[in-house]
Amino acid sequence: MDIYTGIDIVENERIEKVYRKFKDKFLNKIFTEKEIEYCLSKKDFIPCISARFACKEAVFKAFYQAFEEGISFKKIEVLGKENKPATVILHKKIDKNFKINVSISHEKKFSTAIAIIYIE
Repeated sequence: MDIYTGIDIVENERIEKVYRKFKDKFLNKIFTEKEIEYCLSKKDFIPCISARFACKEAVFKAFYQAFEEGISFKKIEVLGKENKPATVILHKKIDKNFKINVSISHEKKFSTAIAIIYIE
């Protein structure tokens, strides 16, 4: 089994500045409809968006190591349910049998994520 990892951290204020400048244009370029709906349902949605952004970066890094190609952020969908671990769906056909695990976290100033891809 081969294992590939990616990690990322973002400053929530940086994501907030981009959101305030570009609004829906930013959201629709980076996030799926389900991600946007989930995060905007939160009273303070910036940490949610930031954590998903960090997760997409982490998945991109692990994906590139594993498959030697990039993947667009819109093809990485980070799904979550309150108080449950996040899951990722890749909207891209991959010819290898693999599993991906992620962990995301956020607090006032920062959001972080790690992604691990296992290939049998």
